[in-house]
Amino acid sequence: MKVYLAGPEVFLPNAREVLDRKIALTRRYGFTPISPGDLEVPATDTKRSKGVAISSINERLMMSSDMIIANLTPFRGVAADVGTAFELGFMCARGCPAYAFSNTSSSHFDRVARSYDGHVYTDAQNRPRGPDGLAVEDFDMVDNLMLDGGIEARGGAIITREVEAAELFLDHQAFEECLNIAATRFLR
Repeated sequence: MKVYLAGPEVFLPNAREVLDRKIALTRRYGFTPISPGDLEVPATDTKRSKGVAISSINERLMMSSDMIIANLTPFRGVAADVGTAFELGFMCARGCPAYAFSNTSSSHFDRVARSYDGHVYTDAQNRPRGPDGLAVEDFDMVDNLMLDGGIEARGGAIITREVEAAELFLDHQAFEECLNIAATRFLR
């Protein structure tokens, strides 16, 4: 089975090293890794056309994959990387098995509440809201309900761990647990 490895690791200064470790682990569990970090980006005339080319290549890589493991560790804010969220949705829409992990164990609600400095109130309909009046999802989920729900609907799992801040995108224990669960389901 080909596993698409989604996550913000491509943005790290040591991206190649981190991706190579994930690729090696994926192979060790008997899967064929498909990594966006392996794409060859064609020369383009503009930044925009380069971005469109990368998007197109990633979609082709996902179309060639049988399953996804997505890194939902919050990236540049309280939620998963938006590109990773798109990739997870894309693969779920294809009906592919989906797994994910996060190297923080706090819920989406807790992270959003912290971003409001804890100033979340309950409105007249018993719905939590931030000081800006926006509703706050409170479903005991790792991230947005569509991400958690998509994974659950496909029989997958989301593994969470709490790791040191410096290890958020370097610790692969939760990723490896996803591989183990998927290998037990599909390869053993």
